[in-house]
Amino acid sequence: MTAADHYLPALRFRWLTRFYDRVVGWLLKEESLKARLVRQSVIRAGTRVLDLGCGTATLTLMAQKRAPDAVVIGVDGDLETLALARRKAKADGVVPRFCVALAQDLPFRARVFDRVISSLFFHHLTTVSKSAAFEASALVLEPAGELHVLDWGEAQDIFMRAAFLLVQALDGFATTSDNVRGRLAPLASNAGFLEFKETYRERSILGTLSLYRGQLVRRSERTSKRVDC
Repeated sequence: MTAADHYLPALRFRWLTRFYDRVVGWLLKEESLKARLVRQSVIRAGTRVLDLGCGTATLTLMAQKRAPDAVVIGVDGDLETLALARRKAKADGVVPRFCVALAQDLPFRARVFDRVISSLFFHHLTTVSKSAAFEASALVLEPAGELHVLDWGEAQDIFMRAAFLLVQALDGFATTSDNVRGRLAPLASNAGFLEFKETYRERSILGTLSLYRGQLVRRSERTSKRVDC
């Protein structure tokens, strides 16, 4: 995060974190949408996957179950949320790795992942932080690596725009405006994902949910002094 940002827990209020899975599962078609994201990501044995802003790790666990021999790492800046993620993983008998980190400042060497995946995370970031997170994702991906994102997208019509006002009231207008105005694609493209496009969209009671896929076109060789988490 930038100095101007402050950390926003899932569902905005800390006391609601423990209810996140139930709320999202009730309001949205979470399982089917995240399953579509995992299928789109084409994760196989040996694929190195980073789940950016993994939250309670629903997507992380789905990716690991899809390919048990893949290397899947979930990162999030919220210790309480990661504690829930670890408990879920233990209960499921699935053992991805988890790491405390901000999406804008990842503790990994350059060019170590094949895929970066993320769900319902980018709308929590300001424009500056979104750009920084896309840049950080580009840095840790192999050349021609892929970024797959599920998040709120551009409103399809006036009804979806009105429905999204509730999300904006909860998560903040400053962070969600980029999503509803269709600005995720240009922000990702500026970070080097020149093929970042919407692949699927679905109406929900809270607005339009969009699935994106982008392939990294590395503009120059970059190196990092970061070490693995």
